[in-house]
Amino acid sequence: MRLTKPTLFTNMPVTCEDRDLPGDLFCRLMKEDPSTVKGAEALMLGEMLTLPQNFGNIFLGETFSSYISVHNDSSQVVKDILVKADLQTSSQRLNLSASNNAVTELKPESCVDDVIHHEVKEIGTHILVCAVSYTTQAGEKLYFRKFFKFQVLKPLDVKTKFYNAEVCLFLSTDEVFLEAQIQNITTSSMFMEKVSLEPSMMYNVAELNTVETEDEGTSTFGKMSYLQPMDTRQYLYCLKPKPEFAEKAGIIKGVTVIGKLDIVWKTNLGERGRLQTSQLQRMAPGYGDVRLSLEMIPDTVNLEEPFDITCKITNCSERTMDLVLEMCNTCSIHWCGVSGRQLGKVSPSASLALPLKLLSSVQGLQSISGLRLTDTFLKRTYEYDDVAQVCVVCPYMSRES
Repeated sequence: MRLTKPTLFTNMPVTCEDRDLPGDLFCRLMKEDPSTVKGAEALMLGEMLTLPQNFGNIFLGETFSSYISVHNDSSQVVKDILVKADLQTSSQRLNLSASNNAVTELKPESCVDDVIHHEVKEIGTHILVCAVSYTTQAGEKLYFRKFFKFQVLKPLDVKTKFYNAEVCLFLSTDEVFLEAQIQNITTSSMFMEKVSLEPSMMYNVAELNTVETEDEGTSTFGKMSYLQPMDTRQYLYCLKPKPEFAEKAGIIKGVTVIGKLDIVWKTNLGERGRLQTSQLQRMAPGYGDVRLSLEMIPDTVNLEEPFDITCKITNCSERTMDLVLEMCNTCSIHWCGVSGRQLGKVSPSASLALPLKLLSSVQGLQSISGLRLTDTFLKRTYEYDDVAQVCVVCPYMSRES
């Protein structure tokens, strides 16, 4: 017999008005019914609990519990009773017996009882195999088995999406946003106790599912975290590489492991389920051999007045580079300084901070372009346009206004 939580007993109240033929007969009968709630007899939900009447549904992540009873129906004493319970799945066979020791003897009308537990980690067909061996008074060894088949269903539909925080390849942030869509595909409500992301060793994670208030954080889903059947909820997480990995651009490239989701829920009367996804993987954006990113840039600058920016050059290749920087003017952006200067050798995964000065001759939102890096070892050139955008204003117009 499968062991599950009981359910609340439900009534089917029958009522009528006082002027009808039965009068107050139905009302008196409901008050005398021990299963009704005193003072609220017309309520369908009663005060008593009902034991499970069938096997019901079992879902992935829940704990399967079963009561096994071997009863001696004969009039003879049997000896050396050994009860073994195995769970056969599509990929493995598990021994669930609490003890492998044989019972010395079993008298008539007596029982050998056992309770087994197993956290279900596979979907599909499961077969509980109960095997019993014993010895009769005549010394004959007998053996029989019984099979109990049941299906394990999928409780949640989990979909994930990754978003890069950067707008283009040149911004100096490696943050990754993970959106997890969780849908309840069962027929009953769920209380979402915990939905968290366990990051890999390369990342730190910040949950973005709460709204900070004066006293404490409030969940974006409200105080009652229930997920109704077929409803979907979206969770958001921000992952940022740890400093020791972020400084080495050659490490975080290609397919990287982000982490895994850990989901814990409760169903009717507190039955708990837990589901962990496999390791989530993401294809890191490719930056080529050399990555140019901005470390510092002002939001607003004055027209025809020089301003400073700080660039970061990172060698993403697996070879040492000897770099030369060229600065080419555009119709609106004019670089200040010497073009064609030597930056020196940059080792693999190493970075170089580069302060630059420039000015804009045109108002409005202007794109910073015209940077060119050349690797003298391979005679290979890398051009960078639209590195960033800056707002250029006229100080004289602002003073008059």
